[in-house]
Amino acid sequence: MKLRIFVTLKNGVLDPQGKAIHKALESLGFTGVNDVRAGKLIELDVADDTSDASIDEMCRKLLANTVIENYRVERA
Repeated sequence: MKLRIFVTLKNGVLDPQGKAIHKALESLGFTGVNDVRAGKLIELDVADDTSDASIDEMCRKLLANTVIENYRVERA
């Protein structure tokens, strides 16, 4: 089973990478971009019988820092 794990910063957490992307877009002449938040996408291929609890544990223990990040799991 293929999974996509989307990890994003929680609201209120400063995002220096997003700010850098925003400034770069402006310097390239792109207008109308109000804000940028950067995140990461992790793709996993796991056994079909992998439980939701196990997937959640992987995210909480390694893939996301739950103090400052949210994560969302999609089955691909």
